[in-house]
Amino acid sequence: MTPPHARRPLSAGELGRFLEIQNLGLNLPFAIAFLLVAARGLPPLVPTVLLVVAFVAARNAGHAFNRWSDRDLDAKNPRTQGRALVTGRASPEFALALVVAMSALLFVCAYLLNPLALLLAPVALLLVLGYSWTKRRTALTTVFLGLVESVTPAAVFIGLTGHLPLAALVAVVAVLLWGTAFETIHSLGDLETDRALGLPTLPGRLGRARSVRLVPVLHAAALALFAGFGLLEGLHAGYDAGLVAMAAIAAYTDLTLARGPEHAPRSFRYHFLLGAVFAAGVVLGLL
Repeated sequence: MTPPHARRPLSAGELGRFLEIQNLGLNLPFAIAFLLVAARGLPPLVPTVLLVVAFVAARNAGHAFNRWSDRDLDAKNPRTQGRALVTGRASPEFALALVVAMSALLFVCAYLLNPLALLLAPVALLLVLGYSWTKRRTALTTVFLGLVESVTPAAVFIGLTGHLPLAALVAVVAVLLWGTAFETIHSLGDLETDRALGLPTLPGRLGRARSVRLVPVLHAAALALFAGFGLLEGLHAGYDAGLVAMAAIAAYTDLTLARGPEHAPRSFRYHFLLGAVFAAGVVLGLL
């Protein structure tokens, strides 16, 4: 552990790793896709900037709070023992200061967007911070993370239009299921580590085999709801082509996952790819 007097400010690269900026692209393609649909094309510049900044601020607040909350667990996990709070490169107070700063930025953006966005900003913040509490107490953390991801379409439609149409609610449920599938795959990769740390997880509760069988069910249900979202928004054939491509990638993922843990896909890469395909389908559907 680095003594406090030896600390120096984190470099840009270290701060990026602290906030996991490298994973920013996981849900950003979905956010951009819903932004395009809500605007029925290119959205106005100012609300777009405010929404993107709010999106990044909320996720940064969640990651910083998770680093602070999990510093004792990270010290026991070989995969995370090099994190800044474990090595002493950053202090717990620094992490909490980031949480406060990012939360304030989220509220400023929500205030500048519209009254409904400001009213619901505390709900979004509680969700992104709540993961650190749920992961120690319930096996449904995987579902909770899906719920956190499902905020994206609701936040985009509310931030841009000031209301929440039926199509956006359908998209919320679709992303909830889609995110739960992704988090289940990711959790399967950490199953043994989570068990060793005493953390309850959905795969730990259901078992590996039943969790693997659950993933394609979640994928299929989410794709059906995404199709319903497209119908409600009047998206054209290009959007359906994107969904077909997503279904093919998801089916390949499910089949490789079923072969055994050693064949499990790299969940972050696959999720980014599927988000990019969804965004491309939206662009084609709008055209």
